Amino acid sequence: MLGLWKWYQRCLTVHPVKTQIVSSGILWGLGDVAAQRVTHSTLRKLSDDSDIDRDFKISWRRVAISSMFGFAFVGPVGHHWYEYLDRFIRGRLQLKPKSMKFVATKVAADGLIFGPLDLLVYFSYIGLASGKSIPQVKEDVKRDFLPGFAVGGGVWPLIQVANFRFVPVRYQLLYVNVFCLLDSSFLSWLEQQGDASWKQWFTSFLGLEDHKGQG
Repeated sequence: MLGLWKWYQRCLTVHPVKTQIVSSGILWGLGDVAAQRVTHSTLRKLSDDSDIDRDFKISWRRVAISSMFGFAFVGPVGHHWYEYLDRFIRGRLQLKPKSMKFVATKVAADGLIFGPLDLLVYFSYIGLASGKSIPQVKEDVKRDFLPGFAVGGGVWPLIQVANFRFVPVRYQLLYVNVFCLLDSSFLSWLEQQGDASWKQWFTSFLGLEDHKGQG
């Protein structure tokens, strides 16, 4: 493990963006495999359909789609985001590194800017890559964005407090990617749930269902 860590450090030093891209793609792919497994197990417990009782088989197309999201978006955008965020708060806002205000500002910016953007791009990309039309993708985003944002909003700030307080900037995306192994699993599982009743609660609570199909 120590040798692998040193190898990763060398790659990060020589090819920082490429290293972040590759690691993000791998972890998001693994997260999708986990999500497929969870979904399959859940359906077996809740359904009497004999087809669902068959052995679990990985949809490599879904894995490829999720991996590409890590490669094309999370890796490059995440790398530049954490670098820029740190420079902006240090240089423009003149906040003392690792201070309470410094960490809180980073957490707030990450949760209010990068978090929603990440969800919006993810659900839009997954829909389009799955062959859905733009109107269908819009409905999927409306259905999945709020549940994803609500659940993520209760978890990610706690994770990011430790990240921004203790982890050097060059390793912050790696730290996030480790947790993205779970996050990608959750988002993939969330997307696969379709029109689950618990999702509909969010839209009905905010009155979004009343406007469905209008305009």
